[in-house]
Amino acid sequence: MSRKERNSKIIKEQAALQGFDFCGIARAEKLNDEEKKLENWLKQGMHGEMAYMENHFDKRLDPAKLVPGARSVVSFIYNYYPGKKLAAENNYKIAKYAYGTDYHFVIKKKLKLMLGELRKEIGDFEGRIFVDSAPVMERQWAAKSGLGWIGKNSLLLNRNMGSFFFLAVMISDLELIPDGPIKDYCGTCTRCMDACPTDAIPMPYVVDGSRCISYFTIELKNEIPVDYKEKFENWIFGCDICQDVCPWNKFSNPNNENEFKPSKNLSNMNKNDWEELSEDTFQKLFRKSAVKRTGFGGLTRNISFVAKE
Repeated sequence: MSRKERNSKIIKEQAALQGFDFCGIARAEKLNDEEKKLENWLKQGMHGEMAYMENHFDKRLDPAKLVPGARSVVSFIYNYYPGKKLAAENNYKIAKYAYGTDYHFVIKKKLKLMLGELRKEIGDFEGRIFVDSAPVMERQWAAKSGLGWIGKNSLLLNRNMGSFFFLAVMISDLELIPDGPIKDYCGTCTRCMDACPTDAIPMPYVVDGSRCISYFTIELKNEIPVDYKEKFENWIFGCDICQDVCPWNKFSNPNNENEFKPSKNLSNMNKNDWEELSEDTFQKLFRKSAVKRTGFGGLTRNISFVAKE
């Protein structure tokens, strides 16, 4: 077995030991195919008020600008599909990824442990881990490494588990064996496009972020435009509509991560509790949650907007 093969095998074994469902490898090279797509997306203002999307354009496309001498990009999948959905009928809804502890903390901790083990087994190497924390095009790298294909809703789809998972990336100077990409299995299906209440998927494989419920409830700092009244379908933080209707998500299985389980207090929240939410309760309820990202003011704005629908 060559060193490249051995190191590739070790990385995949260590990823599995840390609970990652899939691990794929791509050769570190500039994402030339994505350059024009990203440029057009930004020019059309589909990033809305997410000004950070305009920053570090070159770094998004070239892994060597993040890790000098980069040779490989390793992608990881970590399941977050819950055993039980929080929202019942006639209740407000938050995206499934935000049920438990903020994934940034959970996954970064696992990747740091993995990195330590890799250096013990492989020796010292240059490597950086990213969990939605730098200008890295995680979905594109995961697709290049064969972990799935990018669906019409712009999310990575995996034939074995759908799309309810987190992506993480390691860029390193290790020479590894790349895994090839797989074909697109969306076919003629347009369920995600048809189901989106705000028409945020105007054409296949293009999401207008400035029209997405997730954008309005998390990224937008100003008031939500009144044009979108009665279109949120009770979503107050994020949105799972385009994933819930995707046929590939019939293969989703509950995750095994205790930290992703919702607290009893969150599970018991009803519509009245949400509408009477105090800042103190917000801080206690979402102390380690991704929901903190929108802030108390943002969440109460969202609740008020949806409550009047």
